[in-house]
Amino acid sequence: MEIPLHSIPPVMAAFTMEQIMKTNVIRILVGCVLSLSLSVRLLAEEHPKTILVHYMPWYDSKPISGNWGWHWTMDRFAPEKIKKNGQREVASHYYPLIGPYDSNDPDALEYHVLLMKLSGIDGVIVDWYGIKDFHDYGSIHRNTQHLVKFVKKAGLKFAVCYEDRTIIPMVNTKNLKATEDVLHAAEVMKWLDKNWFSDDAYVRIKSRPILPVFGPMYFKTVEQWKQIFAEIPTQPVFYALPHLAKSTGSDGAFGWPPVYGGKEITPATWKTYLSDLYARKHAEDSVIAVVFPKFHDIYEKSYGYIDDRDGKTFEETLGLAMKSEAALVQIATWNDYGEGTIIEPTVEFGYCYLESLQKHKARKSGKTFQYTADDLRLPLMLYTLRKQTGSDRKVLANLDAISDLLFASKCNEAKALIEKYQSRIGEPSPAGNVLTAAPEE
Repeated sequence: MEIPLHSIPPVMAAFTMEQIMKTNVIRILVGCVLSLSLSVRLLAEEHPKTILVHYMPWYDSKPISGNWGWHWTMDRFAPEKIKKNGQREVASHYYPLIGPYDSNDPDALEYHVLLMKLSGIDGVIVDWYGIKDFHDYGSIHRNTQHLVKFVKKAGLKFAVCYEDRTIIPMVNTKNLKATEDVLHAAEVMKWLDKNWFSDDAYVRIKSRPILPVFGPMYFKTVEQWKQIFAEIPTQPVFYALPHLAKSTGSDGAFGWPPVYGGKEITPATWKTYLSDLYARKHAEDSVIAVVFPKFHDIYEKSYGYIDDRDGKTFEETLGLAMKSEAALVQIATWNDYGEGTIIEPTVEFGYCYLESLQKHKARKSGKTFQYTADDLRLPLMLYTLRKQTGSDRKVLANLDAISDLLFASKCNEAKALIEKYQSRIGEPSPAGNVLTAAPEE
């Protein structure tokens, strides 16, 4: 994607020795503990948040799609080349823990969504190119629909971030008449209204579906957006990037890693950006807060750089987002490898960002989060089993049973069944089918 920011109040009073001697100390302590517990609970509920993660559905892999797509190659890298460390040469400074995958691979989609659920993420905002079958827009639309099925199975929410820049190449190549650009976007909105805006799992603010638009990059006037939304009965809450929100007449703004000019962006700079964003009026429904781990792109001309700082950048942006009044928080991103903003598990960073989210959930609630760091390893185990097995229906049925247990939050039962399978796995056969039967009960 191209880019052109309370402490708990004290509840214990100081008692003199004379007061302590005259008072039921146990009663005081119990009262203080109850008061502290109430304060923690009220603080956690002060600005309730829905944590969403920005997701890229645009990856093609040769094993699944028959070719390595642009987002793995960028016309400069060769994924067929295996480097000395055993990794494929891909367009990223970082490497997925499962290797370069395909966004149309159900095993990868299952793996991703289960990780989201187990880390405490509430839903996804999918980077979406519309409904026209042009370039890779059609496959991105297909992949998004496949992803949504897994998201809903997990009980998570979804929304899309519309890329209106898609109009530019369609007009330039005469696949769309310039005079029909608004009409095309209006048709896209009608499709959204009919198919997703009315879905119970779609993200809403005050009963209205949200619609972030990345930019906008093409439609830049208030009048254009009025025409685009004119014919749909359900008006979405339209969010733009902060510097474009006013000129496009959007309802609000969503944050993004503030890189520019190929420069290294210091914490002081991006904290100022976030502070300005969260200071907007009516922030609850007019701002989508942003969390990011870093920014380290691999483009020929870099947009800029934000250091990970050993995880501190993610922790601090998360903390600022949670203290803001915004009801929605967007993590940028789950898997933009080209820009290096990934929080999904990688060889370089492991599960650190997802474990950080789990810890945050525990701190927010004041109790142990229902999923553990060990639980985060289970989707990879399932993914590996799926890739190591062939087409034996009985085996696949049992792996599906493991999947169902994980989607149902029955991690201990799923782990026990996974371990039974793992104990039976030897070296993969030439056919790749190392499991020919279910483990004995």
